[in-house]
Parts: sequence; structure tokens; C-alpha cells
Amino acid sequence: MKRVEHLTVQQKRMKTFLVLICTVALACAAGGAQEKDKSKKQAPKKNQAQSSQHTFAASGGTQKAKQSQKVATPKHYEKTAAPAFSRSTSAGTHNQKSKEKQKRSQYVTTAGERPAGAVGYKTKEKTKGSQQFTAQQGARYDAQKTKSSKVSATAAGAFQSSSKTYKAHQFTLQNKTRPATVTGVTFQQNRRIQGSQNWQGKNYWAFRNYRPVWHERNWWNHHYNRVVFVYGGWYYWNAGWWYPAWGYAPNEYYAYDGPIYGYNGLPPDQVVANVQAALQQQGYYQDQVDGLLGPLTRAAIADYQRDRGLYITSAIDRPTLASLGMT
Repeated sequence: MKRVEHLTVQQKRMKTFLVLICTVALACAAGGAQEKDKSKKQAPKKNQAQSSQHTFAASGGTQKAKQSQKVATPKHYEKTAAPAFSRSTSAGTHNQKSKEKQKRSQYVTTAGERPAGAVGYKTKEKTKGSQQFTAQQGARYDAQKTKSSKVSATAAGAFQSSSKTYKAHQFTLQNKTRPATVTGVTFQQNRRIQGSQNWQGKNYWAFRNYRPVWHERNWWNHHYNRVVFVYGGWYYWNAGWWYPAWGYAPNEYYAYDGPIYGYNGLPPDQVVANVQAALQQQGYYQDQVDGLLGPLTRAAIADYQRDRGLYITSAIDRPTLASLGMT
């Protein structure tokens, strides 16, 4: 009896052990099935993420271009522009957006009236204004610089010779007869040359100090050792200048009453003739070379002096000769 009971207890234990083993096996099988289901669910998500990355890489350039266009587009056009089209957008909407892009680019580059919020035009307008302001400043600076250089150069009596050298010529002139083409000037006692008080420097002292004086022939010959006859009048030489010798002879003739700077030791008519020829070469004098310092010659000299920033003496002085390349 005891043996039978002992077998029964062992059988019960074996059954309990088998039940435990089956339970553990079932639990492991269930866990494995859940893990497999999880991996199957995550795989599609991963594939979807990879495909989206590939799609983004393929369309990256287009998105960047759209972003750059959006930044460069003025605010005025951002309000009125059509929304971005997707793959399902029709061809008509795409054409409309292309036209709007062209319109925006023309708007930025065309100088017209600026609508509200047009950033691109404002930048161009600002640049144009700064350029105009700079140009005005430069022109004002150049004018001031030119004016100051002229004043300083002439006030000091300084001058620069021309790069071209003029070679003196001996002209054949009818200087023994009184000319009929140019009216002579009359004598005015102690007359001052107009404007000469403003001509500064040693090159213009003869004009500042000149006063017509009247003396008879013996007086002139006694005081000056060089007196020449030209065109019905007599000129005396003094410190590098030729002057009219008023009173030297009756009925004398002078086309100009004032000093003439000496050039290469030439008499006054040859000096005038060489100046006329030099002005002809530069297009200032159009008349004939006659050696007379008449109104046409003096006007040509004045124009040349004005263009070169010299004192306008309308006569032959050292800075003018130097500018013509004659000294």
C-alpha cells in the first residue's frame, strides 16, 4: 500500500514538472513571436525614411533655388505671387509663375517708379544717388583745385613751357609802310593798362608799371641805345621789353599801346608775327601773319590765355610765350 502511494506522489511531481516545462516553452515562443512582429513593423518605417531621404536629395537643388528666389523677391511681389505648385499643379499655373519671375527680374533691373516695398529698386536708387553725389563732389573738388592752381601759379608769376618747341622764323613783312588794315591807337598821358593791378608776379611788372610818356627824338636816343622803326612807329628796348616811343617822330603809328615781351632778340613786328604763326598752328588765329598786334591778334591771344589759365593780358608776355613753346 505504501508503495502504491509512493508511486502516486512521484507521478504527481512528474506531471507538475512537465507542466512547468510546457509553460516556460510556451512563454518563450510567445516572446519570440512578439519580437518578430516588432521587427516586421519597424522595417517598413525604416524603408519609408530612406526613400524620403532619397527623394529630398533628388529635389534639394529645386528647393534651394525656390528658397533663394523667395529671399530675393521684393515684399510687394511676395503678397501677390501664386502659391508654390506641387506635382499635381497644372501647366497653366507653372507658366503663370514663370511670367511672374520674369516680371520681377525686369522690375529690379528697370529704372521706373518704385512701388511700395520694392527693395531691389531702392538699392539701385541708393547706389545711383551715391554715384551722383560722388560725381558732384569730384567735380567741385576738381573745380576748386583748378581754380586754386591757376591763382597760385599766376600770382607767383610761375609758368611751364609747352612740351612742343616752336622754332622762331624770320617773316617777310611790309613793316616800312603804315598799314591801312588796322586802325592805330592814340596817345593818352599816364594811362594805366586795365586790370594790370591784379596781375601778380615779376612776369607782369611791365604791365603794372607802364605809363605812356611823350618825348622828342633826342631824349629817346639819349636814354635808350636801341630804338627801331616798325610800321610807321618807333619802339625802344628796355629790360627785355619793347615799348612805343611816343613823340619820337610826327604822325607816328602804333597798333597797340603797351609793352611787348622780347623774343630771341627779334624786333617787335617779328615777335608778333611768330606769335601769330604759333597761334595758327593751335587753331586760335585764322587771319594772315602780318606782325601787327591788332584787335584780331589780341583776341586770339586772350582766348589762348583763358584756356591755359593765364592772366588775360591780350598781349605778348613771357608766360604766354613759354606756354606756346617759344622760350
